[in-house]
Amino acid sequence: IKHGRVAMLATMGYITPELTGKFPGYLSPSMGLKFSDIPNGLAAISKVPGAGWVQIVLYALFCESTGGFGYNSDGQMSDPGNCGWRPPLLATEDKDLRRKRLNAELANGRLAMMAIIGMFFQDGLTGSAW
Repeated sequence: IKHGRVAMLATMGYITPELTGKFPGYLSPSMGLKFSDIPNGLAAISKVPGAGWVQIVLYALFCESTGGFGYNSDGQMSDPGNCGWRPPLLATEDKDLRRKRLNAELANGRLAMMAIIGMFFQDGLTGSAW
């Protein structure tokens, strides 16, 4: 479930700057690097400063280490997809409805994993994800 959620966010993050534009302002004021100077897709990897990559890696490690590695704070295994946060309008006590929603999320996550890998492959092959 977690990797599917990350893939869904990555897919939207790959597409959104092309459709809506980028943040105004500077990514790195000390280097004079604006958000608009960063290209979309795989070309952005070489443009982001090293300190930015350190921040990205540290944040990813923080997210992984505080996620409990599948366990609740009391040491008991948690339910799949239960991260301790109940989103309004989506959370339910009905077990059948919850199972249906988690299965839909799992299917959409798998689709997003294929989508982001396909966009990475096409971008690496042609230089454009579209």
